[in-house]
Amino acid sequence: MAAQEEQTGAGAEDAAQALELKNEGNDALARGKYGEATTLYSQAIDLDATSHVLYSNRAIAHIKAESYGLAIADAEQAIRLDATYIKAYYRRGSANFALGKYKLALRDFKAVCKLRPTDRDARLKLKACQKAAKQLAFQSAIESDDAAPLSDSLDVSTIKVDEGYDGPRLPEDGVPSDDFIDQMLERFRSQKLIHKKYVLQILLQAKKLLEEEKSMVDLKLGDRDHITVCGDVHGQFYDLLHIFEINGRPSSSNPYVFNGDLVDRGSFSFEVVLSLFALKVQHPNGVHINRGNHETKNMSKIYGFEGEVRHKFDNTVLALFHECFQWLPLAACIESKVFCVHGGLSSDDGVTLDDVRTVARNREPPDSGLMCDLLWSDPQAQGGRSPSKRGVGLSFGPDVTRSFLATNDLDLVIRSHEVRDNGYEVEHGGALITVFSAPNYCDAMGNKGAFIHLDSGLVPKFTTYDAVPHPPLRPMAYASASPFGL
Repeated sequence: MAAQEEQTGAGAEDAAQALELKNEGNDALARGKYGEATTLYSQAIDLDATSHVLYSNRAIAHIKAESYGLAIADAEQAIRLDATYIKAYYRRGSANFALGKYKLALRDFKAVCKLRPTDRDARLKLKACQKAAKQLAFQSAIESDDAAPLSDSLDVSTIKVDEGYDGPRLPEDGVPSDDFIDQMLERFRSQKLIHKKYVLQILLQAKKLLEEEKSMVDLKLGDRDHITVCGDVHGQFYDLLHIFEINGRPSSSNPYVFNGDLVDRGSFSFEVVLSLFALKVQHPNGVHINRGNHETKNMSKIYGFEGEVRHKFDNTVLALFHECFQWLPLAACIESKVFCVHGGLSSDDGVTLDDVRTVARNREPPDSGLMCDLLWSDPQAQGGRSPSKRGVGLSFGPDVTRSFLATNDLDLVIRSHEVRDNGYEVEHGGALITVFSAPNYCDAMGNKGAFIHLDSGLVPKFTTYDAVPHPPLRPMAYASASPFGL
């Protein structure tokens, strides 16, 4: 029946070739080769643009690649071609759910249940959407702009450390010493935790430091040899330790910029972010952390960090993490020449560094505007701006990058946010670099990790590395059980 559906509107030869390409795409999808699958489905669509099945299949490939905006567009085209095709509603609903657009996802699974009342899977997804929408409404109702943060009333001095605790103890001044950091990292390596009191002390001090920084931090090398820029780490703690083994631990003399997405996906996100916050407290001028799109309540609810912190500690620790996340800077500028940001550039022309410095943070990112763009955008090969493949932010071309550099007398943009096979990619004619520091992302992608050295000449030097072994805990092990497979 599917083959007959795909032959509508195409000649027999084109239809046969489209079917062959579709089957090859299905095989690539099953092997986890999502880019290859997308290409094959696109070639099939070029031969038969009337096939709702092809658009729907490409939508699932986009979902697997986290290109939710493209998935929604393909699912909508499949629905236009056949308003009774249930898989298209499934896929649009799943993409909207991944973006936290629960009401839109709810609409799609209501449509599926109406078309197929006995579909048990659709009813499970409908209930998941209803639950998520209610939780979001409840959270919005109890949170108000003038509510005092938990950190204002938290008295850590009342928390006692029991005598049986055998882990490291913070010095009396609360600032992590080298010995404390050494013991903490080794304890985390052994899958043990430190006492909750010390976690809260580190978070409270980190928040205070972050509050004092601007939304864009201006960095100078001074008499230091270089500064290291790392991309996404995504909870891959053992790979973070490997970076330190290769490149040395962060310090005032060995400064790092971590370019967002410390958490989610990998199941050691707590260890990653608390280690970096502890190092930030120890060396305020040696550790600089930009916010990524996953340092947000919505993303961490879906992709594992929220569940991980609740499993390892509790809601108090989780709330303090999110207070810290809301104060993370959105960008860093090295020697007034290299702009480091997690996602990319703005929807608007003429944005200046002062515009970035003065973005109001201490909030969850809105769905549009400069803050959203900085966290979510991606580069594209063609000129101009296009709707984002993700469904949030935008895609921007080489001309947009060049204009931003010229407006602000900059030489280079370094961003992260996307996997690259070699851990990095030089793009936009050398004006932009993507760096990604989580090798074999999600234990599945087979990519290398990378970091960048910038010395006084600001010429990027790349170091790449492979993933190292980690305990047998799968990615997103702490994510809420979801019928969507996200």
